[in-house]
Amino acid sequence: MQISARSDYAIRAMIGAARQVGGRPVAGVRLAEGQGIPATFLPAILSDLRRGGLLASQRGVVGGYVLARPAAEISVGDILRAIEGGTLSTVRGRPLHQVTYPGVAGGLPELWQSVEEALARIVDHTTLADLLDT
Repeated sequence: MQISARSDYAIRAMIGAARQVGGRPVAGVRLAEGQGIPATFLPAILSDLRRGGLLASQRGVVGGYVLARPAAEISVGDILRAIEGGTLSTVRGRPLHQVTYPGVAGGLPELWQSVEEALARIVDHTTLADLLDT
């Protein structure tokens, strides 16, 4: 599995938002600075996270981003799916249900599905709260 820069940045931004004391909003630029994320990438990532129901935004002088749910209720899998378009794994850019092989390699889709299931078990059971505890 390859973790894209977008996914890595998204998880790091969510950890940064989760670390905010008392759930106070944090500005996107502060998330970028605090997590070493290029500021040019972050607005689109934060927008995807907001659309995915993982972040909420507040406008104004004390505005910024806050978790939409408690950290214990947001899994790494939730974040990855919000950023990667709903799927955890693809083969050569194609969703697993579209992958077929001719001949002797015909059984590979079953392997890829098993990999997807194993990955889902890990990322769906690892929450932001778990990552804050480490």
